Amino acid sequence: MAETTASATWDERVARARELLAAHPVVDGHNDLPWALREQVRYDLDRLDVGRDQSASLHTDIPRMRAGGLGAQFWSVYVRTDLAGDDAVSATLEQIDVVRQLTERYPRDLRLALTADDMETARAEGRIASLMGAEGGHSINCSLATLRAFHALGVRYMTLTHNDNTPWADSATDEPKANGLTRFGEEVVREMNRLGMLVDLSHVSADTMRDALRVTEAPVLFSHSSSRAVCDHPRNIPDDVLETLPGNGGVAMATFVPKFILPAAIAWTKAADENMRGHGLHPLDTTAAGMAVQREFERTRPRPVATAATVADHLDHMREAAGIDHIGIGGDFDGTAFTPAGLDDVSGYPNLIAELLGRGWSDADLAKLTWRNAVRVLRGAEDAASGIRASRGASNATLESLDA
Repeated sequence: MAETTASATWDERVARARELLAAHPVVDGHNDLPWALREQVRYDLDRLDVGRDQSASLHTDIPRMRAGGLGAQFWSVYVRTDLAGDDAVSATLEQIDVVRQLTERYPRDLRLALTADDMETARAEGRIASLMGAEGGHSINCSLATLRAFHALGVRYMTLTHNDNTPWADSATDEPKANGLTRFGEEVVREMNRLGMLVDLSHVSADTMRDALRVTEAPVLFSHSSSRAVCDHPRNIPDDVLETLPGNGGVAMATFVPKFILPAAIAWTKAADENMRGHGLHPLDTTAAGMAVQREFERTRPRPVATAATVADHLDHMREAAGIDHIGIGGDFDGTAFTPAGLDDVSGYPNLIAELLGRGWSDADLAKLTWRNAVRVLRGAEDAASGIRASRGASNATLESLDA
């Protein structure tokens, strides 16, 4: 079957991809729609109704999610690192709230999911499972009680850092301070394990990845990171880390962000970021004003364009390094100004699957990539938590008590 599909025409492979996704839909590890709704309309869902086509403003809406074969989405309840302390906590709560608003507003299409069983139930019902992941450990303000509160509200992974260090963990894109995790950072990982919250190692430094893998008692997640061997960007995963995933049971979900997957895009994006700062804008600003600045910069300095084949190159390598049971997809839609050609928005997943079919990926391999691996890793975190809670209670450690 794989050989026949590999020799098929592009249109035939796309049609086959849609059939596969009907049975094994995509679990996407990371989508920043909640932040886009905050930035563009301050969560006014009447002004930006994602039940209808919103391609003029967003990468994501329900019609395109359906067209793309999306079966489950980890919505990022991200807040920028310039929101600190209690302001970061409050903003994260607002992000959690809007995800819940979305599931209540569109109940025929979206189902709030807290467990792997919930994901399977949503698929059986023909709804899209909606999970939450907090992007950046600054969101908990160094408080394990806040971490527990987020879990109680439905957050099922936390990315240990965003683009800047936390006091207890080093980021991939900041100057090293802890050389990985501090003692309190290790306690954060252990408490996440006890809760059943996936430890997300996207955005963290390679040393933080290695420390977390040493400490964790449960499978880990990379919600939106690709291969450093294919594109040498610090946001990507080194091979030695990918090679540990079979022993850990974790999953690395390849991202679509051009500057992380296409070497030629790294320098271009750095210049574009400086241009945004020169206009008084945050480099991650994807509002209409921010995108106007980006498009004008692109007009005078054309950007290198990634494609679905670029992402497939990463997945080919990640499969070789980690194994087919330990890879997935984490697009980062609505969290990036630019996307690959053919993966322009959430309707594009069939193009990636068609590309992989052309490379000889089997139906069984693709089912693991799109659905089975992600469900398994969440179930693995749940199972680990059941055992851990039988032997220890909640930690009340503080940053000061462990790292003074």
